[in-house]
Amino acid sequence: MQFENTQEFALKMDQNDSLKSYRSQFFIPQHNGKDSVYLTGNSLGLQPKSVKDKIQQELDDWAKYGVDGHFDGKNPWFHYHKFFSESAAKVVGANPKEVVVMNNLTVNLHLLMVSFYRPTKTRYKIIMEGGAFPSDQYAMESQVKFHGFSYEDAVIEVFPREGEHSLRTEDILATITEHGDSVATVMFSGVQYYTGQAFNMKAITEKAHEVGAIAGFDLAHAAGNLELQLHDWDVDFAVWCSYKYLNSGPGGVSGAFVHERHADNPDLPRFAGWWGHNESERFLMKKGFNPESGAAGWQLSNAPVLSMAAHRASLDMFDEVSMAQLNEKSKPLNAFLQFVVEDAAKSNDKLTFEIITPEERGCQLSVLTGENGKMLFDHLTKNGVIADWREPNVIRMAPVPLYNSFEDIYRFGEILKSF
Repeated sequence: MQFENTQEFALKMDQNDSLKSYRSQFFIPQHNGKDSVYLTGNSLGLQPKSVKDKIQQELDDWAKYGVDGHFDGKNPWFHYHKFFSESAAKVVGANPKEVVVMNNLTVNLHLLMVSFYRPTKTRYKIIMEGGAFPSDQYAMESQVKFHGFSYEDAVIEVFPREGEHSLRTEDILATITEHGDSVATVMFSGVQYYTGQAFNMKAITEKAHEVGAIAGFDLAHAAGNLELQLHDWDVDFAVWCSYKYLNSGPGGVSGAFVHERHADNPDLPRFAGWWGHNESERFLMKKGFNPESGAAGWQLSNAPVLSMAAHRASLDMFDEVSMAQLNEKSKPLNAFLQFVVEDAAKSNDKLTFEIITPEERGCQLSVLTGENGKMLFDHLTKNGVIADWREPNVIRMAPVPLYNSFEDIYRFGEILKSF
């Protein structure tokens, strides 16, 4: 596509955008009486306008029925997690029984590591990307220590080559092959939070299985961003949050995926809770854990309904729009952002930066800034751009296809050039 850094071009692209109506379904933070340029959906997605009604419905049923809302409400709370199965499965490319909405991301990660990190004296290592999001690092550190291993010995971090910012798939696969029989679990992000690199999950999974290891992924920056096929890629397990690209509110409820070949194995070790017990006998209150079929068998407690109501508001949109449609807009939107950033640098000598996001990406563009990077970020903020600063000197931007427009990107470029 031949881009032009003009408002006329941006407006023409917006006019032809098949998803343009969805922008009006979100609240957009205001700056001096007009829409801000919101480019941080990779940190917190915007609020769908339907959230209030979704939560109000559950508040009304709580007021009307009290405890009987578990069975008599419009959306019976006893079955609440089931309302998400079809929608969440479509977002991550899974069968409905392979997904469950519960807890928060790192809680889910630990719960699934209980089942899928089963180290022995000889096969105990975890391979992950270097510089992973701190929660993933802390989770892996505590998991190996829990089993009596040291982080330095048991966790193998794969870093980019010297002078490069992103990982080469060939280096990831070579590391898995190199350590072979000693690898218990390969645990990667779907999208690297700092650089925005999208990893080849299919190839990583295949290589992990080739050496006899389990393959798991943290999809915090991938769910609702990339077109995923967890079932077909044969991924063993995955977790994701809902408050970034899935627009479900700060600290919103999260999701988990367990491939069907594991999901109905009652002998697979897990930490059990009441809500994961077979619902047909849940209220018999008897001893002996009998897991619910599928990923639902990893639940611990009853659903946090008010938080999950907000998630339903967002997933209603994902029921209407496929991930393929979102990606069809996301790719040119992100490419236009890169074009505008590079064009601005040509006209302003103070704009010295390097784009560190590779072509394998979703919505995100990360820019490595020069010595005046924080001043540049403050300038953007002062002028109505909401982006994300990451120490020591990276600005992350994420144009989200559900609510960002090409005019947003044009406006951002004009503000950038004015630095």
